[in-house]
Amino acid sequence: MNKLLVVTVLVALLAINAESFRLRRQVEEEEGTLNKISGTVKSYYNSAVDTVNGYVDTIKGLKLQEKAQNLYTETTTVVSTYAGIFQDQLYHFFHQ
Repeated sequence: MNKLLVVTVLVALLAINAESFRLRRQVEEEEGTLNKISGTVKSYYNSAVDTVNGYVDTIKGLKLQEKAQNLYTETTTVVSTYAGIFQDQLYHFFHQ
């Protein structure tokens, strides 16, 4: 029981110290030229990612995948029809 109490107190102290370290670290990150530069780079990166996502959404809006599937389906239907006709003609040519 005493070990459990000691472990609980140690975990609570560790959690309090970790939270205060996080707050102090956030304050330190807000200052400095390096942080401004990294913030600018992050904003450019986010802008580029948003632009690419916009292009991808536009391409998805064109429904190119659906059109390609329809073209494939129609092509295989036509080819199988003409292949059947050709097979029938060959059969009748050799087996009169």
